[in-house]
Amino acid sequence: MASMSKTPTESMLPGAVADLVARLRRAMRKSARVAQPAMPLSVAQLELLSLVQEHPGARPGDLAALLRLAANSVSTLANAMAGAGMLDRSPGAMDKRTVEFTLTPRGARLVGQWRATNSKLLRNAIAALDADDQRVLSGALPVLDRLVAVIDEQAERPTRAARASWTRPKTRPLA
Repeated sequence: MASMSKTPTESMLPGAVADLVARLRRAMRKSARVAQPAMPLSVAQLELLSLVQEHPGARPGDLAALLRLAANSVSTLANAMAGAGMLDRSPGAMDKRTVEFTLTPRGARLVGQWRATNSKLLRNAIAALDADDQRVLSGALPVLDRLVAVIDEQAERPTRAARASWTRPKTRPLA
């Protein structure tokens, strides 16, 4: 597997970061599945459960916005997970026409297992690095945290070019 042995140029940095993040995510998913082959949930399901754990009482639209997915997709996924006993679905506290989701004990247990598996994988991998690499990684965490914040902020306010590229589908008059 390829690894970065030299620092990319400024113009290559975005691609290098994107590639590294994608490879890290794949490696984490693969290792976690090896470590916990009986995990019945997909990554999308685990992300939704994790988000509900972080935002108990969230509505489908809130979850969709946080996940950057269509509300109907999140609603379908959440309703299926409620039917499987991982989420509780209840009427909204302020508006009984809305729905709010919270984790069930089963959902919380599955999220806890997945997070513990990932923590153990990272702990072991970091321990395998030499002390200098561990220091570099530790020093990079604040920068990576700021990078996440900038990307989140950009997602909240799409660029003018992106807005200009959005077009409404053309409708044909009904005959």
